[in-house]
Amino acid sequence: MIRLFRRFPLPALLLAVAVSPAGRISAAAGLAPIPLRIDHATICGSALAPMESAFSEAGISTEYGGPHATGGTHMALLGFEDGSYLELIAPQGSRFSIKDSPWGKAMAGDAGPCAWAVATPDIGREVRRLASRRVAASGPDPGSRARPDGAVIRWKTATLGKGIRGATLPFLIEDVTPRSLRVHPSSGTAAGGLTGIRFIVVGVKKLERWIATYRKAYGWGPPEIETSAAWGARLASFPGQPVILAAPLRQKGSWVAFRLQRYGESPLAFVLGSRDLEAATKKFALGDDTTWFGNRVAWFPSTRLRGARIGVVAP
Repeated sequence: MIRLFRRFPLPALLLAVAVSPAGRISAAAGLAPIPLRIDHATICGSALAPMESAFSEAGISTEYGGPHATGGTHMALLGFEDGSYLELIAPQGSRFSIKDSPWGKAMAGDAGPCAWAVATPDIGREVRRLASRRVAASGPDPGSRARPDGAVIRWKTATLGKGIRGATLPFLIEDVTPRSLRVHPSSGTAAGGLTGIRFIVVGVKKLERWIATYRKAYGWGPPEIETSAAWGARLASFPGQPVILAAPLRQKGSWVAFRLQRYGESPLAFVLGSRDLEAATKKFALGDDTTWFGNRVAWFPSTRLRGARIGVVAP
């Protein structure tokens, strides 16, 4: 069964990892695995207003967060009590080019879930630690956006892996200005009993390859693996961690396979935590109940969220 994810800061260099020629990974005795703390998860679209309207009609109203300093994008957010948030991101308008954005294709295609980030108190140290584990890491790079009230929020980010930022491995983020300026709990989430982002479901082509990559990067133990007939996929869950990997059982014939063909390896869905799943199901008209690793998950109808798959898991 998936354990409740606890939010701890990323520690310093805690892990020595050995990788065998066969790809098996072992953690050095006495050293703890590194937990991940979700900072935010990103949902991409071609226009922000329709996404904001869809989320509002589904009962989870977002707040406009303002334009980013680079990339021609702006955002809205849905903040949770545990400090995580969902970010809706889209081009500022037709006159802005998004060709330089790592999520330009996802925005143009209204892909929905497209990226995720984890928080770190020392981004430079974490980049060096991952590089020492032979995990590609670049940065840190500066970022900022201007809130509607004129406040400018600043942060640093770093990209992990060789693909699109935050698509398979998370990207890293460290606040420069106080985090309270960047996010606070939204009014609708507390009233609806939604507590935070519990799991990122990442679509991958080769499950074993990405299991090995995560274990190398973070020193985790072997995951639990099960098959989801509804999704046509094999799932891997690392106990106590907020990541579920999903690989299609066949190259064709499932929406997971179609999604991978269209957008490549990237997040498929985000699963939110709840205080009371029955109450959340009634309030948000959730359905399509799924049981993953012993935990019940109910889903917002994706048609209500412009195709984005958002689930809610029992406490």
